[in-house]
Amino acid sequence: MAHDEMSLVHNRDDMAYVNGPGGSAEPEEYQEFYETAKIVTGLFCYPIVCLVGLSGNILTLVVLCQRNMATTTNTFLTALAVADTIKLLNDVLYFGVTLLEKLDPEKGKETLAHLYPFAHYVFNMSVCVSAWLTVSVAVERYIYVCHPVRAREICTIDRARKTSLCVFTFMVLVSLPSALRYETVVELDPDTNQTTYNVQPSYIGVSHSYKVYFWLQNFLRSVIPLLILICLNTCIILSLRQTRVQGRAVSGRNRITWMLIAIVFVFLICITPDAIMSMFFGFGYYEDTNLVKGVREITDLLIQVNSAVNFIIYCSMSRAFRDTFMVMFCCRPLPISTFHTEYQSTMRSSVRRPIVRANNDGAFV
Repeated sequence: MAHDEMSLVHNRDDMAYVNGPGGSAEPEEYQEFYETAKIVTGLFCYPIVCLVGLSGNILTLVVLCQRNMATTTNTFLTALAVADTIKLLNDVLYFGVTLLEKLDPEKGKETLAHLYPFAHYVFNMSVCVSAWLTVSVAVERYIYVCHPVRAREICTIDRARKTSLCVFTFMVLVSLPSALRYETVVELDPDTNQTTYNVQPSYIGVSHSYKVYFWLQNFLRSVIPLLILICLNTCIILSLRQTRVQGRAVSGRNRITWMLIAIVFVFLICITPDAIMSMFFGFGYYEDTNLVKGVREITDLLIQVNSAVNFIIYCSMSRAFRDTFMVMFCCRPLPISTFHTEYQSTMRSSVRRPIVRANNDGAFV
């Protein structure tokens, strides 16, 4: 969900709970921009991206869980698909609530008020997990490319599983305070004598301690991973370019590395706007201005896209993934060289290379 997951202002005529960071009601500037952004992203873009992303992530999990696909890289990518699926399921709720709001505004507002505190936590947790699993993949590729002699000793499937589990556990715990940031408020409207449901920052959410946590979480969720990924990708690309300059053939290991570099670049493109918004606008969620909330609709859509495109990258850049997918879902025979080429090369160091059947172009994919 958005804003981070759900935008809470559904009836802007009622400004009782829509306050800025300073506590005063925000003016109605950029109202049309915000409402348009919310409708375009929530009702049109979200269901399309969620359908594509969930289908792709489920297919990815099915393919990567095959025995012939068991590698350290695929262990991280499997965990990443799980985290992305959680994020997309959260976004499905946002679409459902946005649609319900259009059909039945009062019921939609009530549903939103109950879901938002939980959805806000799930959003932050899943994005944190995805970010650090992406970092884990980049670290593994860095070791394979820049320190190949030690790669076989360091990069093992068991260690990859433990690392993925630690990332999930740590981020689930670290994100827990975000579950306490907002609270559902039930009020009685004296004019209509009807019960209304709103969401407002909780006592914890407006405390100084939470503001400190908010900035630390932003660094942990986006800024630090972005800096690490930029540094690691730079080292990896320079190493690969040096390999090409020396005239070596492009091995299956390097082809996988380029695929993972593509995943990292997509992450950088999709996460950077959210990182900028968080660092420059601070508490840029529903309690902020219409302009900030409208922009956050767009930045949150980019985060959703990041959770939905990996399957497309795998199919377009990994022959082993494509071959396994075609065998499972299109009843095509598995090429003899598939397993012993691209994916086994990720499990071995460059010192002890496997004997494989090369393709006509000499590439091991």
